Amino acid sequence: LNLSFTRVTAPLTGKVSDRRVAPGNLVTADTTVLTNVVNLDPIRFEFSGSEALFLKYQRDQGGLRQAATPVQIRLQDEPTYRWNGHLDFVDNAILTGSGAIRGRAVVDNPQHFLTPGMFGHMRLMGSRAYEAMLVPDRALTTDLSRQVVYVVAPDGTVGERVVVEGPLYDGLRVIRSGLKPTDRVIVDGVQRAKPGQKVKARAGRIQADPQAPAGPDAGYVAPLPSSATPPDQILAR
Repeated sequence: LNLSFTRVTAPLTGKVSDRRVAPGNLVTADTTVLTNVVNLDPIRFEFSGSEALFLKYQRDQGGLRQAATPVQIRLQDEPTYRWNGHLDFVDNAILTGSGAIRGRAVVDNPQHFLTPGMFGHMRLMGSRAYEAMLVPDRALTTDLSRQVVYVVAPDGTVGERVVVEGPLYDGLRVIRSGLKPTDRVIVDGVQRAKPGQKVKARAGRIQADPQAPAGPDAGYVAPLPSSATPPDQILAR
């Protein structure tokens, strides 16, 4: 009797799963699941971020709740972040058990390639575009907790600069602060350089490598041409 005047409609547009019941099965109103419908376009990407990451965005970006903050996603078998979307939701509390906060991004999926339950890696814009010096990653050395690059003064004396490093961009390391455009940075033979020693530097060449693995927020940095240089097989540019 109920079936004779009942019409079941989907609450959303999407793809339907197989039926969970068949004619003749007993069902309970508002309890028995008939099937599942999922919305595929757009599709939502759920993620969690650490408290440290949340604090970084709170201080540097004014919070993660900015509308339409862009995100990029890659699937397990993809070498690049080819799926683009935007931040849609950030939870209002950090989970005390894990120290993480939940978030959600929305991604266009017109071909329905992305399927609910898939796993992917997401990167969120780390900062707005900025100008920065770029040096080969090998030019950096670690001195206790500091990141240091060696430079060559006009008289050939090696000095050191404490720098704040950023992400990799086309195979080069972003230097956020600590270097000037006029500094000659030792890029080869760093292991032989010592502060205060005299060296004979010769000009080297810093070249970007677009095929190099990208850093977590590569693609959002506006690079400046960088200039650096090293000594006797301590190459500086």
